Amino acid sequence: MAYHARYSLGKEWEDLSPRDLFMALSLAVRDRLVDGMLKTEARYRQARAKRLYYLSMEFLIGRSLGNNLYNLDLWDLCQEMLSQMGIDLEALQEQERDAALGNGGLGRLAACFLDSLATLGMPGYGYGIHYEYGLFRQEIENGYQKEQPDTWLAQGMPWQIERPDEACRVPLYGRVEHTQDAQGRDVARWIEQKVVIGVPYDIPIVGYGGETVNFLRLYAARSSQEFDMQIFNRGDYLKAVEQKISSEIISKVLYPSDSVEAGRRLRLTQEYFLVSCALQDIMRRYRQSEESLDAFPDRVAIQLNDTHPALVIVELMRLLVDEHGLPWDKAWEITQATCAYTNHTLLPEALEKWPVSLLGSVLPRHLELIQEINHRFLQQVATVWPGDAARLQRMSLIEEGDPQQVRMAHLAIVGSHAINGVAALHTELLKTTMVPDFYQLWPERFQNKTNAITPRRWLLKANPPLARLISATIGEGWITDLDQLRALEPYAQDAGFQEEFRKAKRSNKMRLARVIQETTGIAVDIDTLFDIQIKRIHEYKRQLLNVMHIMHEYFMLVEEQKPPLFPRTYIFAGKAAPGYWAAKQIIKLIHNVAQVINNDPRARGLITLVFLPDYRVSLAEKIIPAADLSEQISTAGTEASGTGNMKFALNGALTIGT
Repeated sequence: MAYHARYSLGKEWEDLSPRDLFMALSLAVRDRLVDGMLKTEARYRQARAKRLYYLSMEFLIGRSLGNNLYNLDLWDLCQEMLSQMGIDLEALQEQERDAALGNGGLGRLAACFLDSLATLGMPGYGYGIHYEYGLFRQEIENGYQKEQPDTWLAQGMPWQIERPDEACRVPLYGRVEHTQDAQGRDVARWIEQKVVIGVPYDIPIVGYGGETVNFLRLYAARSSQEFDMQIFNRGDYLKAVEQKISSEIISKVLYPSDSVEAGRRLRLTQEYFLVSCALQDIMRRYRQSEESLDAFPDRVAIQLNDTHPALVIVELMRLLVDEHGLPWDKAWEITQATCAYTNHTLLPEALEKWPVSLLGSVLPRHLELIQEINHRFLQQVATVWPGDAARLQRMSLIEEGDPQQVRMAHLAIVGSHAINGVAALHTELLKTTMVPDFYQLWPERFQNKTNAITPRRWLLKANPPLARLISATIGEGWITDLDQLRALEPYAQDAGFQEEFRKAKRSNKMRLARVIQETTGIAVDIDTLFDIQIKRIHEYKRQLLNVMHIMHEYFMLVEEQKPPLFPRTYIFAGKAAPGYWAAKQIIKLIHNVAQVINNDPRARGLITLVFLPDYRVSLAEKIIPAADLSEQISTAGTEASGTGNMKFALNGALTIGT
């Protein structure tokens, strides 16, 4: 720490602010991570290991300091050392901003997978976008959600390592020129492109025990033409940097609004930017040790986290056919054997479709390739089901209508060798109601992989009192093997264990009560049941149903003089998409109901309602261990898996669920 205080921050020890102390400690820990990352890479190379590349628009990694210290087994040592210097490690953690790289369960799942892969010693890497502002920082003004930029990088990010020497050139727009080679075969050339530069940043991901350190690689968009001196000299200063602005906007914000044309164009550009950068990097790594592309699927696995990265299938075909000259059939064989797809939703509105006109404008060569993939695929369908025009229409990658649209889920299914749902029920519904035609064609490709969580973050780090109790009772094996928690069953009726469990829950509720007081000004009684619903605000997640139940309890109290059986504190947290009017009205309703109940003396001590703003991973780590009741009341059949339910259950909350 002293070294980095002087040589990385340029300050004397006595001049360090709390933020400086956090930076110095994080940089010292990062030194350990970098050593481990280089050793891990050397081990993989020597073993010529097959590598998994996980492509996702979101990686909700939260804060890294505490997680890294726990996984390196340095938390206790660090806490003791800092305590001797009068520094509180818990307080120091609060100096770290959550990495604004995701929104909800999709991104948190991706982060949990990375932790698990590293803990298992597997060569697995994440590829995403280095968002400058993330989704948004949620503020509440008079009960209404207000979106503010999340400036999580403003004070520096100690964990990331910039790699400008491995930047990628990403082509966009332009047109396609077709010629013939000496053998009379069609040759496509994508010309007159606009080029954007993708600069990678690596964030080390350490597994529990510290033996394996993989990384998450995030790409930031930079202009290939930073500054036009000629235009500047003519006095048009803004136009001189126009190219820079239009390029760098690609990695500014997660999920720009798709309610306007410009937002849809930007989203599509973001998705291609991710897959182009990722594939160039994957191909570069592969070619370091292999000459022939024949072994590509034996050394590379690409997992699509939902439909956002589905263009990776088309981009891989473009590289193999256009850049490397492979015959179509060989390229398609390699592509299908390399790619696999995870479906995360059954909601029709969440299944991505891109207008053909938009896709053809931004990615002209890719539209041609999609049309060729579709043509060959429909020929295969027609062979299996001759004369079934309705089935051809249902299964086509291109949906007819005004406008014509490319169905990205269909593309992901056709271009992958494995398709998985994320819970047993979800996978069954996927096969029987969402894409039954594809399941009938390729039943062997469909499988279930139930989502899960990492116990390192969600119990060991988030709930130290309970983690210590469990380890003292059954040992520490559960940290990497949750099945060992079964050994707790004999202690369920043990009075001593129950008492220690209650103490752990009470200390967590006291911590959350302090957060609520500091954040909202509302004092809550820790002896009430903490009834909690924290997730994206959405009609299908039914926060509205929960609020109506709270209103019913209140009216029963004040009109019928029937108090609730157990006094409760209801706690909500979650963000509504900026363009989602109904969800934002639900947030307003929660605040209006809270205003009435919390100011009514008749409800005091019996019903309290709280909305915690700016829901994020670090806040969830404080909320979940304090929960008595976990609200999992999404409309039945719409929640693909959900992982919040698992986090609550792991921390001893009772689930109320559909």
